[in-house]
Amino acid sequence: MPLALLALLITPLVTATPDTPAQGGYEEALVAWGLAQHGRVLEPEPEGKRLEAILVAAEDVVAESDPYPNFLNIFHARTREQIIRREVLLEPGQPYSAALAQETSRNLRKLGIFAVVRVVPVRGESPDGVAMLIITKDLWSLRLNQTFEVVGSFVSYLKLQGTEANFLGLNQRLAADFILRPDTLSFGQTYINRRVGGSRWYAGETAAIILGRESGKPEGSRGSVAIQRPLYSLSTPWGISTSAAWNVATTRVYRGTEVWQLPYPDGDPVPYIYKTREVSGDAQYTRSYGEHHKVNVSGGVAAYHRSYAAPEEAPLDEAQRAWLRDHHLPRSEDAAYALLSLSAFEARYQVMRDVDSYALSEDYQLGHSVFAGARYAPPVFSSAAHYVELGVAARYRWLWSDALTTVAAAAAIRRALGEDGGWTNRRWAVEVQQASPRVLGGRFVARGVLDVNIDDLFDRVSLLGGGNGLRGAKPDAYSGKRMMLVNLEYRTVPFVFQTLHLGGVLFYDAGSAFDRRPDVVHSVGVGIRFLFPQFNLYPFRVDFGYVLNDTMPSVGQRFTFSGGQITDYRPGFLDSPLR
Repeated sequence: MPLALLALLITPLVTATPDTPAQGGYEEALVAWGLAQHGRVLEPEPEGKRLEAILVAAEDVVAESDPYPNFLNIFHARTREQIIRREVLLEPGQPYSAALAQETSRNLRKLGIFAVVRVVPVRGESPDGVAMLIITKDLWSLRLNQTFEVVGSFVSYLKLQGTEANFLGLNQRLAADFILRPDTLSFGQTYINRRVGGSRWYAGETAAIILGRESGKPEGSRGSVAIQRPLYSLSTPWGISTSAAWNVATTRVYRGTEVWQLPYPDGDPVPYIYKTREVSGDAQYTRSYGEHHKVNVSGGVAAYHRSYAAPEEAPLDEAQRAWLRDHHLPRSEDAAYALLSLSAFEARYQVMRDVDSYALSEDYQLGHSVFAGARYAPPVFSSAAHYVELGVAARYRWLWSDALTTVAAAAAIRRALGEDGGWTNRRWAVEVQQASPRVLGGRFVARGVLDVNIDDLFDRVSLLGGGNGLRGAKPDAYSGKRMMLVNLEYRTVPFVFQTLHLGGVLFYDAGSAFDRRPDVVHSVGVGIRFLFPQFNLYPFRVDFGYVLNDTMPSVGQRFTFSGGQITDYRPGFLDSPLR
């Protein structure tokens, strides 16, 4: 959300009287508006009745009930009704199905162009008939999207994306990208069409040029292209995915505000800087089985080229270059491989609010979700790696009344074949997350994660400190190939100023990034969360932490400002063990 727009949004609210509506009040007010638009009332027992009609009530970003000026709607094209209707999984004349109505609402929310989606049954024109009413409220689409990490006055990452996320109301995304890192600037563009020509095909591409901040000269580029026919519903029998990507860049690994100086054993420290060249492509076909207990089987082929080396212009001798390559750089490798995977999950979902967001619906898949995959890379050419790699991931989620418990685990291992045979890339991770029932209107949220790397060919390093899980500590103060982290928060019920949702947080963090044994650092602190539901789906967070048992950074470095919740910081390995 643009900072100028943020100021505009706050101005009408500063004199407002706080009001805490009933749970789900923001969305329920829109349901009442949608019913009034069509002069309908809710149908309490719709299941199995003949569906007479599909009705749509599409609200602008700024409604009459919102405290913001209506002229903002001039800069936003409201989603066209046919875009909403083509996601509907029911047709007039069919028996009404609550399960398909709920899946329709989930699919619409996944598009990311709506602040609110509610699908409700309403009374039909005949006693044995029912109509389905789809109520949507657009999310502000012409925006400066921001992803950032700020600790004190140091900006460790900033992505600005000037985006029209719903071009002409057609659910197409156009974007111009700017990314600021401590060492580079990049400028790029993105185009995404989720329904090419009104079909179920997806097409997307992105490309960017990378410039050195000190030199101002090009250092590389990155980009990707994807064409897919996804599994757009639980009953879709097959899907296809193809993609290609490249990344050519100079990689500098920072700790805090400076490039990490690696302790070279026979001389001065060596800067953690290297050239990256990565090219990859893949194609997959997926077959889907089952209804309530889904099983998806995928097979395909892929290939990649990965090269990592000290920069030619770096003032390093051959011994330093070899030491850097052997001890700290990812493994340079070429491979072509066949892949086979199976995913299974229970098609059972729950809509919740005030877990990660405040006023808006959040979809959670309950029960089991399991993934198992294998890759075989034959020596198809002289430089190709020869290996087999296995990966598994599992998650189970329970809903106990109003409490949500999630347990996840993943593991992967690789076996080199041929003369250099041996087990490598042994990695496993576990995560447990608990959202409590409401306590004084708010929730306790606890999360623990352990990520263990053994014999990692790609020398992945975890960093902790600042906004990435251990608040109050110096940015990236702790490093290692293994990581453990505990976060405990009490998130208060939000105060509502007109539509601004403003809440507080008390937190305790404990974590360690380590190679052999953890040395746990503890911190405590307070924070605030704020959400404008017309413009953002998840809150912004501002936190201030205090380290209990280690070096205390300056006051400014104890502040962190970012989007989303702290539990968003988690290993992607838990979801994709064969990345």
